[in-house]
Amino acid sequence: MRTRSFIAAIVVALAFAAPAAAAPSNARVITISTQGGARSHERITLALDKAAIVQLDTDARDVLVSNPDIVDAVVRTPRRIFLLAQKTGQTNAFFFDSKGQQILSIDIRVEKDVTDLAAMMRANMPGTGIKVSALNDSVVLTGSVGSAAEAARAQDLAARFAGAPEKVVNMLKITAREQVMLSVRVSEMQRTIAKQFGIDLTGVAKAGGVPVFGSTNNQFSLLGQALSDASGVQVGCAVVSTVCASASNNLQGVLKALERVGLIHTLAEPNLTAVSGETAKFLAGGEFPVPVSRDRDGNITVEFKQFGVGLSFTPVVLSENRISLQISTEVSELSNTGSFTLGGTSGTGVTIPALAVRRAETTVELPSGGSFAIAGLLQNTSKQAIDAFPGIKDMPVLGALFRSRDFQSDQSELVVLVSAYLVDPTHASKIALPTDKFVAPSDPETILLGKLNETHDADKPAPKTTPPGKVGFIVP
Repeated sequence: MRTRSFIAAIVVALAFAAPAAAAPSNARVITISTQGGARSHERITLALDKAAIVQLDTDARDVLVSNPDIVDAVVRTPRRIFLLAQKTGQTNAFFFDSKGQQILSIDIRVEKDVTDLAAMMRANMPGTGIKVSALNDSVVLTGSVGSAAEAARAQDLAARFAGAPEKVVNMLKITAREQVMLSVRVSEMQRTIAKQFGIDLTGVAKAGGVPVFGSTNNQFSLLGQALSDASGVQVGCAVVSTVCASASNNLQGVLKALERVGLIHTLAEPNLTAVSGETAKFLAGGEFPVPVSRDRDGNITVEFKQFGVGLSFTPVVLSENRISLQISTEVSELSNTGSFTLGGTSGTGVTIPALAVRRAETTVELPSGGSFAIAGLLQNTSKQAIDAFPGIKDMPVLGALFRSRDFQSDQSELVVLVSAYLVDPTHASKIALPTDKFVAPSDPETILLGKLNETHDADKPAPKTTPPGKVGFIVP
């Protein structure tokens, strides 16, 4: 025991007698006066892997650190102590004199050094008011930026510095407007042209007392038998009917000519507003049920599918006059093409319709008030078929009597015009509604004049809808 105490005393004496070591270049110097007998209390913040030098004007004999894993204290002289930050966290240190009296206590908080990160923020994003601070093992971003893109870049830099995105607390405020209004016009034209021209011949003759019957009829045309019978001219009679009597030798010809032109016009003009980074959706149409399964009792479970004019967009405000826009739009309608019947026979099954869909998705960048278009001829289909009697159809002049021609053309053209605006909230009184100034007509105006609404001058307010006199329910 005496040997150990003697060795310890020699070590302490050498420590106190050793010359003062040079202070680290990255250390901060804290000079504290302990004269007057009052105990001093200080609070300091140390950067991780940095040091602080505590200089006293009174000799300290003992130094106690509550958590040496966070801060390590190295005593060089009785009046100079090094505090080395080794781990993020909080701890405290106590200093005692030779009489065992406490002369100083320091609350120490160790955080990451974010000086380099703050300098990088200022260098790469000038003009922003980003403030960088540390909280234990995390990085806190405060202040303001001009756009969401700058906030995202600052978040990414801080995440690389901290080592993980979850160690970054983003409290940045965006000064630019963040609400984007999208004005969309969806216009579609579908044109259908169908033509049919042909001659169907039916002949009856007797050869050697044996009746002979022959006919030509287009049963498998592009337009279908129902359309083939839609129009025609008959010449002659070769069948027994109430109109004409039976003949031994007779010829009947039916000239079938059909032309059908169809036009479908679709127009939708929705306006949607969304905050930067959020998704807005619009649908003008409906939903139809589709069987998907059966439950334990055999009941059919259905799922509803949407159809109509749909729009979905996600705006991101990059700067005051720059918007990144991810947009998806579609026009769909129920169609018999591709439909199928589920279960049942003889028309007792469930027919599930198909969808004819025109869909477009894209991502663009444009200024506030800028527009872009998604347009083009989506479909141009032409079909043509000739049905004829083999061999005879190639005869000059007479061959035309044994041929039938069908022609069908389908065209679909779609234009989607999109305009984006940075907007601010407005008052409801500044917004016009389709029902504004609508007044229901009176009974005499409806019965005698056939009006569906009452008319008035545009510069005058709409008349009151309440009729004069006593109104309301009559209670006996």
